[in-house]
Amino acid sequence: MKLPSRLPVWSITCPIAAWVLLVLNFTGHGVGLGGLFEVLLVSGLVAGVLAAVFHAEVVAHRVGEPYGTLVLALAVTGIEVALIVSIMIAGGEAASGLARDTVFASVMIILNGMVGLCLLTGGRRHGEQSFGLFGVSTALATLAAISVLALVLPNYTTTILGPFYSSSQLIFIAVVSLVLYGTFILVQTVRHRDYFLPVVAEADEEVHAPPPSNQMASLSAALLLVCLGAVVLLAKALSPALEMAVASMGAPKTVVGIIIALVVLLPESIAAYHAARANRLQTSLNLALGSALASIGLTIPAVALVSLMTGWTLSLGIDAKSTVLLVLSLFVASLSLGTGRTTVMQGTVHLVIFAVYLFTAIVP
Repeated sequence: MKLPSRLPVWSITCPIAAWVLLVLNFTGHGVGLGGLFEVLLVSGLVAGVLAAVFHAEVVAHRVGEPYGTLVLALAVTGIEVALIVSIMIAGGEAASGLARDTVFASVMIILNGMVGLCLLTGGRRHGEQSFGLFGVSTALATLAAISVLALVLPNYTTTILGPFYSSSQLIFIAVVSLVLYGTFILVQTVRHRDYFLPVVAEADEEVHAPPPSNQMASLSAALLLVCLGAVVLLAKALSPALEMAVASMGAPKTVVGIIIALVVLLPESIAAYHAARANRLQTSLNLALGSALASIGLTIPAVALVSLMTGWTLSLGIDAKSTVLLVLSLFVASLSLGTGRTTVMQGTVHLVIFAVYLFTAIVP
């Protein structure tokens, strides 16, 4: 989208309205409206997502690639981690599997849903799209290593029978996750920044338009955090209604986590979709894979710290069905993104795997 010379009114009023709804919800003043108030909460959620996408575009256009995509990924992940940690502390040891379920859902949503939609949309609109192979290969290798070490290996260690790590193992995996993610950020932003830049300069007006002023970008950065905070808290406020709906369907409780993860990842998903549609697949993949890496690379150390401080046992290993889907997703991603060029075929394959993941989550 073409950015205006100043922030539109709606991009400022939407996050304010979302927080007003949150205050009404926390104070109990909206209870009297019944179902209408839940509709207002959903509307506030959608408005917050759209405003977050707009402000992310402003910040990204100001700082340039790959820093712009990194800003959105870190902002969303930071709030997501804070949400998981707060729920873990409130729920006690009964919530020991929350981090595992949330991280696995995020990886599957990003690796198959987000990437698949972007490849299908871009391929349908532009035929064939290209991207920098080195940067994507680096991201996939890092994601595969952290995912398997954090979510699969706990099932096969013997110090404590899976799906758990012992305290020393948990510390080691947390450090390894931070080292891998920190090294990736160093490569992405300093050592090999050119790997993550578009292989061909885009000719569209958005890329070559004058960047926003420092004042406008700073205001958008602040409003981006406000929007993301509102999105996460509104998703949490709506979770009881979601739980009732899922229970009435007879679906497993993990479906609630998937729905919340989908909502939290909406700003990044929409931004990635817009980039792919505008033939900026490199930006789209930077957003998608960077989000997956931030989600697992920062969440695992954070929840490991909570587990060690509280003495609660942290369940990290995923079950056999989830392991098969994770390995399949990583394998297919390495093939579909292994040539530097994509078509609708790769997008269709990823979306089919995503559909299988959703179906087997509801009908295990």
